[in-house]
Amino acid sequence: MKYLLSFVVILTMAGMACGFSIDIPSLATPGPEVTDEISVAIPKSDETRLSISFGAGKLRLSPGAAEKLVQGTATYNLSNFKPEVKEIDGVITISQGVLNTLNVSDFKNEWDLKLGDTPMDLEIKAGAYEGDFEFGGLALKSLTVLEGASDVKVSFFEPNLTEMSVFRYETGASSVNLIGLANANFSTLIFIGGAGDYTLDFGGELQQNATARIETGFGNLNLIIPKDVDVRVSVEGGMISVNHSTSWDKSNSTYIQNGTGPSLTIIVNMGAGSVTITD
Repeated sequence: MKYLLSFVVILTMAGMACGFSIDIPSLATPGPEVTDEISVAIPKSDETRLSISFGAGKLRLSPGAAEKLVQGTATYNLSNFKPEVKEIDGVITISQGVLNTLNVSDFKNEWDLKLGDTPMDLEIKAGAYEGDFEFGGLALKSLTVLEGASDVKVSFFEPNLTEMSVFRYETGASSVNLIGLANANFSTLIFIGGAGDYTLDFGGELQQNATARIETGFGNLNLIIPKDVDVRVSVEGGMISVNHSTSWDKSNSTYIQNGTGPSLTIIVNMGAGSVTITD
């Protein structure tokens, strides 16, 4: 928030120096905290698609909605953040209002939602926020996360109950930790990042051959891969340093670990930065 405040100050000074006026966005004033209950029934349709749209604040997702698709709370102190549940073209959407004013005051916006184990396609759209997602034990057929600047942890401490076709994660200048990715049971993982610190931990049990495509601009990429996984890691791009243990074989820009079970192929394309491969 301090960066937004600085931006307002700079605009104001620039307007004074140039002799013209600028309409500065008004400041939003927080009110008393409100907690809303969120409850979404399991749809009767064969295909379940859930979209969660979240702006700024803290978002927590975890399993545990008994006989519901979604069950939880939203606590906020700005009326714009009031959540709304809709069903549009077969997609169940949980979203919040848009904040049209520039808020430099302290605000609270926290969602704590539990998800049911109904097979579903899940999409999360978010802005600048903190996220803590545990998806182990759910039945995610596909997972899409689209976000701006963020600090997020996504974990699968238990296996996904169904095969996941595509896990797509797009982020900006962020700190992202994906933990237990083998348990996600994905066929294809697509990770696109801007500039940030990204950790992709492929722990868990790999149940099918899988491919992970990772594209980042500038930053640090940490790949955690257990020793028994059969994996090939190809690294391409600009100014990149690659650090790995001596147990890996190297052929040109490909790093090889011979293991057992299904195979994992990881393709990294980075503009500049460092890649660390550990177990």
